[in-house]
Amino acid sequence: MKIIFMGTPDFAVPSLEILLKNNYTISAVVTAPDKPRGRGQEVSFTAVKEFAQKHSILVLQPENLRNPHFISTLTDLDPDLFVIVAFRILPKEVYSIPNKGSFNLHASLLPKYRGAAPINWAIINGEKESGVTTFFLQDKVDTGNIILQKRIPISDEMNAGELHDALSVLGSNAVMETVRLIDQGFPNPQQQDNTLASPAPKIFKETCRIHWDQNEDVIHNFVRGLSPYPAAWSTLDGKVFKLYKTEKSTDELRAVKILSPGTIRISDSLKRIFVATKNNWLEILELQQEGKKRMNSEEFLRGFRLTNAKQFD
Repeated sequence: MKIIFMGTPDFAVPSLEILLKNNYTISAVVTAPDKPRGRGQEVSFTAVKEFAQKHSILVLQPENLRNPHFISTLTDLDPDLFVIVAFRILPKEVYSIPNKGSFNLHASLLPKYRGAAPINWAIINGEKESGVTTFFLQDKVDTGNIILQKRIPISDEMNAGELHDALSVLGSNAVMETVRLIDQGFPNPQQQDNTLASPAPKIFKETCRIHWDQNEDVIHNFVRGLSPYPAAWSTLDGKVFKLYKTEKSTDELRAVKILSPGTIRISDSLKRIFVATKNNWLEILELQQEGKKRMNSEEFLRGFRLTNAKQFD
């Protein structure tokens, strides 16, 4: 079976790698165009392209997925199957080319969390379970018939980066199993129940701003759901502070009177930072002032004068 693999970030690499290890023919890889990045604007390419080049796989990098030359190139390769992992939305004239269809790996248990940021929103919303879904592509994004799903628990302290890495590995196994089912002719796809659908929209900078007038649990989930990237943030004395790790308060601190949400409290040891929420104190474990490096609270307090009178906005 001839496969064309489509993907861009490091999340997709394990899925491509497992197909190669199991001796499937990868006729080509389709990934995003090279782009200048960083202060020096040096041209860099995607993690998927880097992996493909190391294994001498043909790489296609179209700017426009509807470009006739790109479509004819795909058609000439005569693929049996397209495997899509963390790539762009494909037009029908592209995903309908393979004779066995095109399937996508999505980092949620569809129909929950359809959209661009399912990993972040699952943790932000306090979910106790996540997973991956493979499904055949249809015109509407993330609505195709489900081939299979694999599940994974979300611990109370797991952040988005940790869940991303776990789902990348879990997803590669789902991709391998899905390819085998399609190759054997037994995918048995099932329709999604649209009444159970929930959104996972793209996250922007303003989405990441912390609102301290919410409950402790809500803010704790918000911080870990955006850590390490793009990171939840708040302002203090006109400067932006990113928060990467928090911890819900201990029973001892629960007895301390709650002040106005956002009010800072420093421990007597001058090593710990607490912030008032709507219902409790939330401890900040790791943070970063704009223009500075990320550090734990003890390191931060050695170099930044912070008093109990301060308040996050």
